[in-house]
Amino acid sequence: MAQRLDSVGLTFRQDYFGDPAGWAALVCLLSDIFGIDIGPLQQLGGPDPTSMPFGWFDAKGELAANISAFALPFVLNGRIAHAAGLQSGAVRPPWRGRGLYRDVTVKALDWCEKQGFEAVILYTDKPSLYEAYGFRAIPLHRYEGAAPAPSSSAAPARLLLPTNADDLALLQSLLKARSPVSTSLAVTVNAAMFLINTRLDTDVRVSFLEDKQAVIAWKIDEAGRFSLLDVVAAEIPPLAVILGELAITPASVEVLFRPDKLGWEGVPQSLESGTRLMLRGLGDTTPDFPAMLSPMAEF
Repeated sequence: MAQRLDSVGLTFRQDYFGDPAGWAALVCLLSDIFGIDIGPLQQLGGPDPTSMPFGWFDAKGELAANISAFALPFVLNGRIAHAAGLQSGAVRPPWRGRGLYRDVTVKALDWCEKQGFEAVILYTDKPSLYEAYGFRAIPLHRYEGAAPAPSSSAAPARLLLPTNADDLALLQSLLKARSPVSTSLAVTVNAAMFLINTRLDTDVRVSFLEDKQAVIAWKIDEAGRFSLLDVVAAEIPPLAVILGELAITPASVEVLFRPDKLGWEGVPQSLESGTRLMLRGLGDTTPDFPAMLSPMAEF
């Protein structure tokens, strides 16, 4: 039997990201529950302008429960799906067991349907929680293999700092004009998530290949394994060119999306993670090839 809603002492609100107090309440909620600070997003261009939050607030203005929907078109098997994403789902412990999370989730999904979205996706470490709403898990795969010989560099890449105004403007411009990084599974727009993930994961390096007008999000570990997280460009450069302009010769490579545009073939490996990508809509469609969304698109 579904948990009945008990909202005594609370007030429902939606569309409150334009209210500084409402935004601050969400920042506080996510920090308290998950230890994640999304506050810097305001200095990186602000939250996604398509965002629609749904939440219950207490008398002091504290957010007791929240979930947010936003437009997230993505490519699946060569076709762009008109989709929405759900993120920032949380309930404070004192308010759990009252049906608040089910209430905001249903409201968010109803809003998505009224907006005409054909699909909704989300990440969660509790997949069973969302199966009741028609979500199903999508299998995710990364690729690994030997590094190609780096191409001779036309010009060395330079590191970008999103906290620098000029670098931020460059990133925002390229993110607006980006091509999907794969034809199998990739977001088409994810500026806010890309930018905040540069702050949430301090190991991520963001480099600019000027002659290719491409931004590379990458890591390299102590063993010399190069991890390619994302490529932001109108035309995706080959992996050999990327390595050449980064001036590195890694011991091995892993690519955290299907590398069908990179001129390189790795071996797909099932992604071992407690977080699952869930999809609602589009029938029983799954990627035709092993694939995953770039970690820079995680939300």
